[in-house]
Amino acid sequence: MSTLRFKALEKSVNKQAEKIVIDKKLSQLFNENVFSYDTMREYLPKNAFKAIIASKEKGTKIPREFADQVASAMKDWAISKGATHFTHWFQPLTGTTAEKHDSFFRPTEDGRAIDTFEGTALVQQEPDASSFPNGGIRNTFEARGYTAWDPTSTAFIIGTTLFIPSVFISYTGETLDYKVPLLRALQSVDEAATEVAKYFDKNVTKVQSTLGWEQEYFLVDLHLYNSRPDLQMTGRTLVGHSPAKGQQLDDHYFGAIPMRVMSYMQDLEVESMKLGIPITTRHNEVAPNQFECAPMFEEANQAVDHNSLLMDLMGRIAKKHDFKVLLHEKPFAGVNGSGKHNNWSLSTDTGENLLSPGKNPKKNLQFLTFFVNTIKAVSEYGDMLRSAIAEAGNDHRLGANEAPPAIISIFIGSQLTNVLNELEKVTEGKLSAEEKTDLKLNVVGKIPEILLDNTDRNRTSPFAFTGNKFEIRAVGSSANCAETMTVINTIVAQQLKDFKEEVDALIENGLSKDEAIFNVLREYIKSSRNVLFEGDGYSDNWVEEAEVRGLNNYKTTPEALKLELDPKYIEVYEKTGVLSAREVEARNEIKLEKYSTKISIEANVLIDLVSSQIIPAAVNYQNVLVKNVKGLKDIFGDEFKDLAKDQMDLIRVISTHINSIKVANDQLIVAAKSAKEIEDHQAQAEAFGATVKPLFDEIRYHSDELEELIDNNLWPLTKYREMLFTR
Repeated sequence: MSTLRFKALEKSVNKQAEKIVIDKKLSQLFNENVFSYDTMREYLPKNAFKAIIASKEKGTKIPREFADQVASAMKDWAISKGATHFTHWFQPLTGTTAEKHDSFFRPTEDGRAIDTFEGTALVQQEPDASSFPNGGIRNTFEARGYTAWDPTSTAFIIGTTLFIPSVFISYTGETLDYKVPLLRALQSVDEAATEVAKYFDKNVTKVQSTLGWEQEYFLVDLHLYNSRPDLQMTGRTLVGHSPAKGQQLDDHYFGAIPMRVMSYMQDLEVESMKLGIPITTRHNEVAPNQFECAPMFEEANQAVDHNSLLMDLMGRIAKKHDFKVLLHEKPFAGVNGSGKHNNWSLSTDTGENLLSPGKNPKKNLQFLTFFVNTIKAVSEYGDMLRSAIAEAGNDHRLGANEAPPAIISIFIGSQLTNVLNELEKVTEGKLSAEEKTDLKLNVVGKIPEILLDNTDRNRTSPFAFTGNKFEIRAVGSSANCAETMTVINTIVAQQLKDFKEEVDALIENGLSKDEAIFNVLREYIKSSRNVLFEGDGYSDNWVEEAEVRGLNNYKTTPEALKLELDPKYIEVYEKTGVLSAREVEARNEIKLEKYSTKISIEANVLIDLVSSQIIPAAVNYQNVLVKNVKGLKDIFGDEFKDLAKDQMDLIRVISTHINSIKVANDQLIVAAKSAKEIEDHQAQAEAFGATVKPLFDEIRYHSDELEELIDNNLWPLTKYREMLFTR
């Protein structure tokens, strides 16, 4: 083992887990550093507080005079907590969060200074729009862009800075972030779902989308991480032989949490609670050094902000514990990758979960309406979901190791399948009294009883119903939840609008409300059968069957992103008001460019690793063997051939691997250069995926073989067996 790796391991072993002293209950820490409703009541005038509530619940604009009052109250509260600066915190299309800090400090004309924060500074700031991804919307010399306060998400304090959740738009008004489309989608689904919910309860005035995310991640020792250039530069190991023991015994899953990790988790939970992130779950995941945390359900916009904030927080706290958090979807070959399950549902302002069965036929008909419409939405627009989860890292994960395949299908369980089968038998047109009774009492009325034993999960399904919500399992661990939430709420909103038009038309033609609903649902069930699948999503049979059903299997990001420009999908965004055609095109360009850039970076890192570390290490060991063979010849003369046969064979094998790596590495240099010169973003991404990426596997194979052959002390890179088991 190299000196560097030995010292890193020694420090890791000797590092004692810090004991986190929690002098308050977590419930008392909750929202400690958040400008919460309780804090607003304390600091804001009554009318200003009501304006904030109205903005959050009804989407009404906050009058300018109230903005000044809110800004002043935020400043007073923040300063009382030790804050000296404020920032508009936003989520540009880089995949990370962004912030520019400004001080409350202002000099006065008399040579003194004051702390001030006005409504104009709260409502709007002006960062450089050209320096963030914009898909050609802004030229480099057109730098102006705006961040604007999002009053529907709560402000918070980290350190000495007040963070104000904000949207980010270009000077010409196009969205340049994840939040604006999400807010538009949430408004669209609110309007559409509220109208449909009124069929069952006239008191419903608002429907909100809820999200409960589950964040998977790896922890590795910081010093070992720093010894791996590929991890540092790409987030994943580009070479590395699997250890003898990985996850085969399933002994890590839900196992005892190591002390250092527990210390980190406790610290993370305390800071999360202070920031209003309701983390309630922590456990070991399947792979060694893989873990998961999850919060309670929240309104989707707030939940997305909290997940983005948590990912930032995880990295900051990990450094305190000499850890590095890895959020890449596949940091280590041969073991499970990391995802971020998005549990999605809809709830009303009357306290109803629209995807939860009720205690009577009326509530269950409501449940079936939203349940079947969601299935229909995915059947019609499933490829939009596939595009939403498309990313270079996720390509390594989809289709194996508890990650669902790239084919978008829905699991609902055998008993709900039977319910849909019965609904499909509904007579077209008016129902007889007997048919109404049979449907409401024997089919719809029995759903709560049926669902008692129907909450199992199909881990190979990308979109699974789990009792009172749908779990979108295909989202990558590094992804911003906003993109998937934008798509699911957009397509469900459009589907519910179509549903209401069809039901209302039947009612106008003389059918009762229930008859109209049953008739439309029956047709939806018939037309959505192709997307329902209860079996093993990993099987070859499913791939063949999915093709027969007309379901697409886009395995790579370039394939999936090509779909985004389909006029059918652009029309959905435009009809719901979520994105314009220009905004869709810009985002597509950004994602394609990001994919190509990531593969290009990986190629350059691998080229450097091969040239400066792997081949030299192999040659050094080969020279050691050659010198040894020559020594044997000097001592034993002609007899050395028998004595040195194994060493000579080893030299030959090492030479073969070195030559293969050199050939593939030269090919990689040419392929990467050629792909980079392609100007069309779609063609460039396809070239990186088809001609550059396959060479990674070729080089990796021979490098990993050499890792097994070369003296451990001469191998330059920290090995899997050293990184994957926390000490």
